[in-house]
Amino acid sequence: MTTAVDYTSLYDQRVNLVKDTLRKHSKLGEKASLELAERILDALDHIPEKVR
Repeated sequence: MTTAVDYTSLYDQRVNLVKDTLRKHSKLGEKASLELAERILDALDHIPEKVR
């Protein structure tokens, strides 16, 4: 017997974590929080290594 496993990429997991946090702590809707989460992660991913 086989079972289907839904794969969620690490990027999507990170986006969902930020999106859910934004939703809990603001009045943003689903779409706005998703778009903002993607922009936040993009900014964080572009911080130079020496600054980290």
